[in-house]
Amino acid sequence: MTDHAQTGGQLRAVKFSRLSKRALLLGLTATQLATIGIGGLPLVVALYTGTGALYAIPVLIVAVAAALISVGGRQAVTWVPIVASWGWRTISGQLSFRARITGRTARPRPAGTLALPGDAAALRQYTDPVTGAVLVHDPHAPTLTAILPVTHPAFVLLDPGEQQRRVTAWGRVLATVSRSGHIAALQVVERTLPGSGASLADWWQTHGIDDASFASRTYADLIDRAGPAGEQHATTIALSLDMNTAARTIRAAGGGLRGAAAVLRQEVETLTIALRAADLTPGQPYDAGQLAVHLRTAYDPAIGPALERHPTLGRELAAAGPIAVTETWGNLRADGAHHCVLWISQWPQAQAYPGFLAPLLLSSGVQRNLSLTYRPVRPDVAMRELRRRRTGHLSDATQRARMGQTTDATDQAELADVLQQEADLAAGHSLLTATGLITISAADTERLEHDVAAVEQAAIQAGIETRRLWGHQAQAFARSILPS
Repeated sequence: MTDHAQTGGQLRAVKFSRLSKRALLLGLTATQLATIGIGGLPLVVALYTGTGALYAIPVLIVAVAAALISVGGRQAVTWVPIVASWGWRTISGQLSFRARITGRTARPRPAGTLALPGDAAALRQYTDPVTGAVLVHDPHAPTLTAILPVTHPAFVLLDPGEQQRRVTAWGRVLATVSRSGHIAALQVVERTLPGSGASLADWWQTHGIDDASFASRTYADLIDRAGPAGEQHATTIALSLDMNTAARTIRAAGGGLRGAAAVLRQEVETLTIALRAADLTPGQPYDAGQLAVHLRTAYDPAIGPALERHPTLGRELAAAGPIAVTETWGNLRADGAHHCVLWISQWPQAQAYPGFLAPLLLSSGVQRNLSLTYRPVRPDVAMRELRRRRTGHLSDATQRARMGQTTDATDQAELADVLQQEADLAAGHSLLTATGLITISAADTERLEHDVAAVEQAAIQAGIETRRLWGHQAQAFARSILPS
């Protein structure tokens, strides 16, 4: 991301880097070149043996078509692993999940595991003995994650100078996370849930003057009617500790999950200080009850109002997962809700100002979950990758020049992005990768498709490009809830 400064306290426009195509030769990726090479191998063999050339030519044509023809925004050959994985999961019965009801034939779930399906089934829970916070342990990654609720003022209502100050402060938060060297990911989740009206009713009961006057009766009636029809916004930040890179510090803190929890506790304290400096108000990390509600409402948002009205229900992690999950090619159904996950495949290519996501975040009437996952990249790894990309662009331009072809504007823009990132890295800045996922939820498929279309239109207004994650909705949904 490149900064273009304005004057004084005015907002500064930013330009996002393009998604790298990782081209190796003449704009073709390694997968495309390998496909064409495999398709041409039978023809080479036929020319040497003098037989079978007639049958080898169609194979080459199919391979070239698969490498060059775009289907659904990506080359046809890139659909092969997705379709193969989908076929395998269909045959092995992995597209459906049903919770085991306790009985004679039911196998008990391992102690400490979360009752979640799919990729999230391996997640474990660990309670910090000092703070009582529940941490999510992924033994395969391996990572340890803490989730914090965050409250903040309305950004769009602030004056431009204050908005720029807060954007700069958020940049310092990301810089703090990057310089730690122990953080695997920081995930920001902003979601909408159906409101129960309980918070409005509590406010009226505490601050209202119920004197039986016409004004008080009208106000109380308005709260009764408007509360259940409204929606509430909730923001959380999940911080994941990389237990491999922090292995030495973990051993110094006692080793094992207890030592990892101590290291993560320090990282959370550092993050909390940075968030407060950015005028954000973080809460205490989730305990077991809060995490249970977080997971339960993620799979079935309609249950949120009932849990809000009854604070003692739904607080057990053992029962926080869904009862039934069914994945289709383009959707995911969990209990009484239907979900669809979109991937933000391209950020604004024109200069954009802070708040460009307002059309997406402020749209009402749609239950959606916006997840932004930031992953710090080690400076040496980042510099090596940037040099490889720069070398690839320069060699590709040389090959085009030899063949009498010109370099298009897209390749020039990608090279400029690489050079800018190299300059920023050399100046001491950190490099992060950002992944954006949008999950839309609805009560039925018809309403879901309507809301997906509305979100796609809002994304166009925000200047971002979205793609539906066909064939791996369950995996994307799990990653939109917790970083993995």
